[in-house]
Amino acid sequence: MNARRPEAIDPRGRHSLEAGGLLVPNPSGNASSRLLPLLPGRRASMMQEPVLVLNATYEPINVTAVRRAMVLLLKGVAQAEEVHSAEVHSAAHAHKVPSVIRLLAYRHIPQQSRALSRKNILLRDRNTCQFCGRVFPSSELTLDHVLPRSRGGRSSWENLVACCYRCNNTKGDRTPEEAGLKLARRPRPFTLHTSRQLMRLIGHRDERWRKYLFY
Repeated sequence: MNARRPEAIDPRGRHSLEAGGLLVPNPSGNASSRLLPLLPGRRASMMQEPVLVLNATYEPINVTAVRRAMVLLLKGVAQAEEVHSAEVHSAAHAHKVPSVIRLLAYRHIPQQSRALSRKNILLRDRNTCQFCGRVFPSSELTLDHVLPRSRGGRSSWENLVACCYRCNNTKGDRTPEEAGLKLARRPRPFTLHTSRQLMRLIGHRDERWRKYLFY
């Protein structure tokens, strides 16, 4: 299954943050263009570093990239709560690289806010084959239907797992029991607990995140 997440747009034309179901104003050409001078060569990788996003109540709700976080800051949608010592420069200004940002207006986050996609299944399963237990790069993993589609298995959070190609070939069009395989854990949808755990994994190198993630 190569599920592709559709772009999330609400009836007013607003776009959602890519991993949290969080509606924020769509970056206009002006805000986006102001960031373009910040990306000469080696700075580009810095702009993809993770930034923790907090709701107005300081509740952690998402992880986004520095570039997206800076668009939100420039548009006045969020403010920086924690910053790195590093700076990026435009023609007229120097900007501290944010580590944690907080939305200025409270956003209601649905209980289930993650789209069903290959990327999110691999995130949930931490790039670990759910049959052999080995960790693989994303390119070496596929998705397996626990109950095969030929038997009515659905493409759902509860029936899709990360799987290496070897285990996928071994399982074939059978159930795990029929193939002599055992699931590492029962597949479940994303929950608040799952999201927090992923935030901790992504941000374990940055101590600035810790007080917001209840370490």
